[in-house]
Amino acid sequence: MSPVVWQRVESVAVVALVVVGAIELGFDWWWLFVVFLAFDLSALFYLANTRIGAASYNAVHNYAAPALLFVAFIATDARWLAFVALAWAFHVAVDRALGYGLKFDDDFQHTHLGWIGRKKAPDATAPE
Repeated sequence: MSPVVWQRVESVAVVALVVVGAIELGFDWWWLFVVFLAFDLSALFYLANTRIGAASYNAVHNYAAPALLFVAFIATDARWLAFVALAWAFHVAVDRALGYGLKFDDDFQHTHLGWIGRKKAPDATAPE
């Protein structure tokens, strides 16, 4: 199996873990879907340019902040921190499972998992 396939399988496992965790903490699982698109607001920075857009998107679409929020939940027992952490991790994991990886700054569709909607990178020398 390729590393990309492994990462997608891993992401499906994270999705399942987050759903189970949300249920175990007493949250209604469907709230994960209700707030799902909120994390994609970071893509609005692509309106400025691809470099700023990729930086903003990548800052939101990784597991660092959800992990820190979950640690803060453990330290404070503030349930809202757990919910935000789980919803955020759920969003990242679903995106990765679907092939939406971290962005390069040249094109929104160019991710660390490959090109979205393309089998390979475009050939700059090919005639249009």
